[in-house]
Amino acid sequence: MQRRGFLLLAFLSLLALTSAVAKKKDKVKKGGPGSECAEWTWGPCTPSSKDCGVGFREGTCGGQTQRIRCRVPCNWKKEFGADCKYKFESWGACDGGTGTKARQGTLKKARYNAQCQETIRVTKPCSPKTKAKAKAKKGKGKD
Repeated sequence: MQRRGFLLLAFLSLLALTSAVAKKKDKVKKGGPGSECAEWTWGPCTPSSKDCGVGFREGTCGGQTQRIRCRVPCNWKKEFGADCKYKFESWGACDGGTGTKARQGTLKKARYNAQCQETIRVTKPCSPKTKAKAKAKKGKGKD
């Protein structure tokens, strides 16, 4: 009899716990972005210090304003921003006149309603030519 009472008590405790967790999840969903408003407009990710790292992105919808955490990679120094994702072609041949090579990218994804260009062209300096080694390396061995 005691065993049956213990199992009943354990079952009711488990049921109460899962019910409380479900209610907590509902509250989180109701307060999140997009719950009361259909069209959120998000600004760029602004790092908290310097020009990269953890920061905040501010969103507005009607009279509501929210801030969410975001991150700008520290190796991201591109003029088209971290919210515009592009698919790039291979690098072209080196232009001897300018000393640069170029490639073109087409827009793959715009995050947070970012204003992105459909196609972009990026350049970088040509890599210096490596000189072929005419002499063989001296190694350990018999002379």
